Amino acid sequence: MSFLRAPAATIRRRYASSGPIRSGPLDFAKIEAKWKQRWASDPPFPPATKDKPNYYVLAMFPYPSGMLHMGHVRVYTISDTLSRFRRMKGYNVLHPMGWDAFGLPAENAAIERGVHPAEWTVKNIDIMKGQMDKLMLHFDWSREVTTCAPEYYKWTQFLFLQLHKAGLAYQKEAVVNWDPVDQTVLANEQVDHEGKSWRSGALVERKRLRQWFFKVTDMAEDLLTDIDLLKNWPDRVKQMQRNWIGKSKGAEFEFKVDGANSAIEPLKVFTSRPDTLLGVQYLVVAPEHPMANAKVLPASHASEALTFVSDLQKVQNMEEAEQSKKGVFTGLYAQHPISGAQLPVYIAPYVLSDYGTGAVMGVPAHDKRDWEFCAANNIVDKVQFVVEPAIQPVDATPHVPTEPFTSQGVLTAVNGKYAGLKSKQAMKAIVSDAVQQGFGRPATQFRLKDWLLSRQRYWGAPIPIVHCPKCDVVPVPEEDLPVVLPLDVEFKGRGPSPLAAAEDWVNCKCPKCNGPAKRETDTMDTFVDSSWYFMRHTDASNTSLPFDSLKASSQLPVDVYIGGVEHAILHLLYSRFFSKFLYKQGAYTDTAETLPGRGEPFNVLLTQGMVQGRTLKDPDTLQFLKPDEVDVSDPAAPKVSATGKTALVSYEKMSKSKYNGVNPVDVVASQGVDATRLHMLFKAPPSEALEWDDASIVGMQRWLGKVMKLAQGGQAVGELPALDAMTREERDLHRSAHETIKQVTDALSSTYAFNTVISDLIKLSNQLGANSVPASSPVYQSALQSLVVMMAPMAPCMAEEAWDALQSASGNSKNIKSVFQQPWPNVDTQALVKDTIQCVIQVNGKTRLSLLLPAQSATDPKTIEDQVRASPQGQKWLADKPVRRAIVANNGALVNFII
Repeated sequence: MSFLRAPAATIRRRYASSGPIRSGPLDFAKIEAKWKQRWASDPPFPPATKDKPNYYVLAMFPYPSGMLHMGHVRVYTISDTLSRFRRMKGYNVLHPMGWDAFGLPAENAAIERGVHPAEWTVKNIDIMKGQMDKLMLHFDWSREVTTCAPEYYKWTQFLFLQLHKAGLAYQKEAVVNWDPVDQTVLANEQVDHEGKSWRSGALVERKRLRQWFFKVTDMAEDLLTDIDLLKNWPDRVKQMQRNWIGKSKGAEFEFKVDGANSAIEPLKVFTSRPDTLLGVQYLVVAPEHPMANAKVLPASHASEALTFVSDLQKVQNMEEAEQSKKGVFTGLYAQHPISGAQLPVYIAPYVLSDYGTGAVMGVPAHDKRDWEFCAANNIVDKVQFVVEPAIQPVDATPHVPTEPFTSQGVLTAVNGKYAGLKSKQAMKAIVSDAVQQGFGRPATQFRLKDWLLSRQRYWGAPIPIVHCPKCDVVPVPEEDLPVVLPLDVEFKGRGPSPLAAAEDWVNCKCPKCNGPAKRETDTMDTFVDSSWYFMRHTDASNTSLPFDSLKASSQLPVDVYIGGVEHAILHLLYSRFFSKFLYKQGAYTDTAETLPGRGEPFNVLLTQGMVQGRTLKDPDTLQFLKPDEVDVSDPAAPKVSATGKTALVSYEKMSKSKYNGVNPVDVVASQGVDATRLHMLFKAPPSEALEWDDASIVGMQRWLGKVMKLAQGGQAVGELPALDAMTREERDLHRSAHETIKQVTDALSSTYAFNTVISDLIKLSNQLGANSVPASSPVYQSALQSLVVMMAPMAPCMAEEAWDALQSASGNSKNIKSVFQQPWPNVDTQALVKDTIQCVIQVNGKTRLSLLLPAQSATDPKTIEDQVRASPQGQKWLADKPVRRAIVANNGALVNFII
């Protein structure tokens, strides 16, 4: 590890007016090692006590890839800062850490490197814990959870069984990526941009397999409505959740299908625009719809339609296919429930089988996609408009529309008895008639789909289900959990999951009839593991239950949850689903004062932006440049070594391919932990992207050096005098200190503007360094102590060192307690009241001068006028002219004299 030694000359120049730092250049590494050892033998934080309130700070746990990146450093620095702050505020703080340890990368490592996923994962966890240790992160490791450990996934399986018992876990067919050569299911990331398997190179097909789902849609209304309770979540995240759930109100109509097969079920179609029902000119079903079947389709069209469907199964980019205008006529017609018109039925990939009914009505006159699909497939000769704008130009000449009319309006004459009704009136009338005549009903539909949790992979929590030829699907008894993942499996990279090939594990006894049966070989989506881990942290060692109800109830919900905005939808949504389910089951409780309430898992959600690296490109080729291909003798204008041309500089997401990655361990080793933490917090507000630049860390190093110098000048603290006994300079410094206390406390409590916190502390340190108040003054020493205490959550090592120096310099070298055992400074509201106000004077609305006035007279127009007339500038602008009116604003900070 290289030690940071700030150049002595630089420090002396910086503080030349006060003499050199007594201890010489700061050795950050030595200071860090000292306090790390001290904390190990004498922990700085006292144990939890019942008389203190609880506070739960949680950063999203990482996947153990084996290497922390700068994004990890940012999120954990934020959580560690808030944890330390709340402890100093007198809370019992829960600040745990764990590992989202199941997942595909470990399985790929087994195939590529011949290392078992369990071995690879455990090794990576050890490496990352060591890296976290170097960042001085204070986690409660007694609450550690590892999702791939049997003692954790036992309870994941237990929760699956509770959901299954409640009817919220079920099986149905779903589409997967299928490798026809390896005969295995592939994750999306295992399919290349050409739609081929990354292993076999075969063109990937889309195949339907029986899969396990959680019925998230059963809780859709609660998940949507309770977003309004999330007052401390970012608005954009809440909107993303609303859009994902996607509630639509409308109606469901039935269209009878004509065909040789009389058993064809009517097509049920949902629409949010019942007023356009008479504008339906065709129907479209999903490729997976039961109607796309040789037994149902007319012989004249079956071959073409089924070939179309079969070809779609070989299209990997289904998102692109779903956006396309491709479709095929089935040869079937449906009867319009009102007009009786024959409507052709098409198959198209833009209709999704797992959304709504898997069928939609085509209204080309009033829907842009329907308009384009109709034109591309030449479905009708004339588009029928059934709604028109409510306001029409008087002299409008008839014309052929060139685009759909998608707004609400007034129904046209072709609507029969509904003609002339406004859209909202027509919706009610049409749905009412549909109910009476039996072809429709009011309906609500959600965009939200049920959660497909089956994964045809090895490294995941086994689904606790047994398949018996006699008893069918049988849950594993709770007392037999966990269903342990076998470790003695073979990773070939081909064929089915290693679990399916582990015959000794697969073959078992049916728990119900004791006959021969087989275990479920699918494992659970890793989102299942991460959807309840924050609850397990409250009682991580419990061997009888996932967590004790009283312990969980005393800690939940998480007070502040910190992580990347990329998890704004699925992880948060599934966590809310699990939390609400367990809340309704009585697994934990809340009170009327609990926020947000109703089983919501997270009160404050703090989403941090990405850390971007300095990225250099060749201006000619636009290729990313490696560090050894760049001349950085002038850091502000790096040049391409080969050509001498100035490189293009940008800040982009860190990645190996862009050569812009930064190793946090290297940064900490060369720059110091506290300087790195401060730089990370100061560089940008948490929600914004952070452009990482090593060069600017020196500013934080210098500030730490300045605070250290101030602390070394500490003196014995006498009793703080009353405000009216302070000198003017002391009152000013005392006020500045308490303004800083208020601003820093507010920021760490609610706004989380860490950059302004550091800015405020730097400002206070500058005032201490340049103030005329002597260091022997109790006011000075009080302000200095407050400064050191307030920097502690962000810069723990240097705060301890400064506090130690401060106490030693003041003659209190025995039994010095940790800075973290000091109470957080309280705001003296009386100190915030200014005794003078700088008053801006305007004459007839134009600024002419400013005066320093006593605060008690700043709102008295006559007193202010007298003060102005007594000043030379005031005499110039007012002279002997009478003041007709005086307007006092901002409590005397601005006065406008009208003369």
